[in-house]
Amino acid sequence: MEQRKPSESIVIMTELVLPNDTNLFGNLMGGRLMYWMDIAAALSASKHCNAPVVTASVDNISFESPIKLGNVVHIEAMITRAFKTSMEIHLKVWGEDLTHQYRYQSNEAYYTFVALDPNRKPRPVPALVPETPEEKELFEGALRRRQLRLILGGKMKPHDATELKALFNV
Repeated sequence: MEQRKPSESIVIMTELVLPNDTNLFGNLMGGRLMYWMDIAAALSASKHCNAPVVTASVDNISFESPIKLGNVVHIEAMITRAFKTSMEIHLKVWGEDLTHQYRYQSNEAYYTFVALDPNRKPRPVPALVPETPEEKELFEGALRRRQLRLILGGKMKPHDATELKALFNV
């Protein structure tokens, strides 16, 4: 199976915040943003493995800045690491106020997707070869994030998390 670069999986999605997307305060609803983020992450994962994918997990999403009615949402998704059948996708979200002409970061998150074969069973994905310093940093951190996800999901015992142990010198 051939290797791929993170840059080959980049997806940039843009949405306009309309009245139906907002809460009572005129801010984009978190659930709507998560829906858009899930679509962007799925497209990025599909680009990487050239197969159907399903969401396996969503890491912590904290909202730094609200995105207002009439603003534009930019979502950038990129694969940070490929494991056997799963992929971690990093998402960055910006809001853009077109009237006042400024752009601001709203939030970021990590999603995990699993590639599926024609029988809807997990299938192997291509390895990822990071190139830039940022890609390499995200790649290195992905194993720690994966181990933490597995521990929190009850699929790994804390004493088996070798990357996390090294982090805390335990």
